[in-house]
Amino acid sequence: MGKRAALYLRVSTTRQAEKDLSIPDQRLQAENYCKAKGWDVAGVFVEPGASATDDKRVAFQKMIDEATRIDAPFDVVIVHSFSRFFRDAYQFEFYRRKLSKHGVEIYSITQEIGHDPMGDMVRQILNLFDEYQSKETAKHVLRSMKENARQGFWNGSVPPYGYKTIPVEQRGDVVKKKLEIDVLEEKVVKQIFDMCQTGQGIRAIADALNSIGLRYRKDRFFNGSLIHQTLTRTAYKGTHHFNKKCSKTRKIKNQSEWVAFETPVIINSETFNTVQNLMAQRRPANTPPRVVNGPTLLTGIAKCGACGGGMTLRTGKGGRYRYYTCNSRVTEGKTACEGRNIPMAKLDDLVLDHLGEQLFNHDRLKVILEELIRRNAKKSDDFQDEEKQLRRELRTTEEKIDRLYDALTEGIVGNTDGFKRNLSKLEQRKDELIRQVSMRKLY
Repeated sequence: MGKRAALYLRVSTTRQAEKDLSIPDQRLQAENYCKAKGWDVAGVFVEPGASATDDKRVAFQKMIDEATRIDAPFDVVIVHSFSRFFRDAYQFEFYRRKLSKHGVEIYSITQEIGHDPMGDMVRQILNLFDEYQSKETAKHVLRSMKENARQGFWNGSVPPYGYKTIPVEQRGDVVKKKLEIDVLEEKVVKQIFDMCQTGQGIRAIADALNSIGLRYRKDRFFNGSLIHQTLTRTAYKGTHHFNKKCSKTRKIKNQSEWVAFETPVIINSETFNTVQNLMAQRRPANTPPRVVNGPTLLTGIAKCGACGGGMTLRTGKGGRYRYYTCNSRVTEGKTACEGRNIPMAKLDDLVLDHLGEQLFNHDRLKVILEELIRRNAKKSDDFQDEEKQLRRELRTTEEKIDRLYDALTEGIVGNTDGFKRNLSKLEQRKDELIRQVSMRKLY
């Protein structure tokens, strides 16, 4: 009785998958191999653009799950070469033994070896060579990417929020790209930094952005992690670091391995450094929560006139009386500082009265509010005009998509590849226009 075979077909990169490189050839050779042996093809598992250095592969895991069922639908797994299955000798052997326990064996159509001790030894040697070759390739790829970064080009990952990539140079069949500011996202980045400078915490900023309907990329809600990531990204002040983290472990590498290159500036260095200092001060490890969140007006602000130390709150008579007191005197005694207690209400009133006279007087507030109203009115008019233009272009794009489908239905389109390219471009532009229109809610 012929065996039931599962074909496992894999290419390493998304680019290969998009161009259909290798997958059709692997499938044809595997089907011919099964036909020659009289085996039936019981399943096909295609892995487009996935590395074989780990097991984080959807099709691979689905194949393993089916193979280890009691009613497994196949008896053998067919691969073009053992490297298609795994490029890690330990992981290969782990999964091979797992399959073997359930009566499923692995066959390579280009590396015919026996299933005896000699065959096991040859296979393990091949696996070790595949692993070595994979690591050598990764080393050379990383070296090329580091040089690409040194020249100021972007290496292909998702650009930081606030930026987009644009093609700037063609070298052979490789398109070199650089970062460019995304005007709409730039405004959000600046707003986040402004909100942080006014004393709002990371969670408060995320809540404020979400409450007005603003969303991160792919319609995600803003959260504390995204806000912290934005506030600490050095690219905004003009410098991005490539090769900062290990791609597998996400651990920070030694700084000597980082590659710095210039990026378009969104936040000036002074503002960026101010925000870093504010975040450091608010960090619980450095500042007690009572100073960050406490209701006391001048905690963390008022300083002792005698020694320069911070003033802290003390109470008397069971909390009936509240004072600002030099913290040095409280913790170290009178020898450290001769500063005196100041009633909290008295000092608060002095500070608020002074602010009222110098800053919040009627004439000053009137000028400030009038200028704010004027600027907001102008900004609102500008954005309304932009929104109208975007909506017009969105309608035009949707009409083009409809006409494209009509042409396909009527048999006018002969080149399906061209149809796919045009449709993809129009769909991408439509999504971008919808995103830009929705972001007007912020303004």
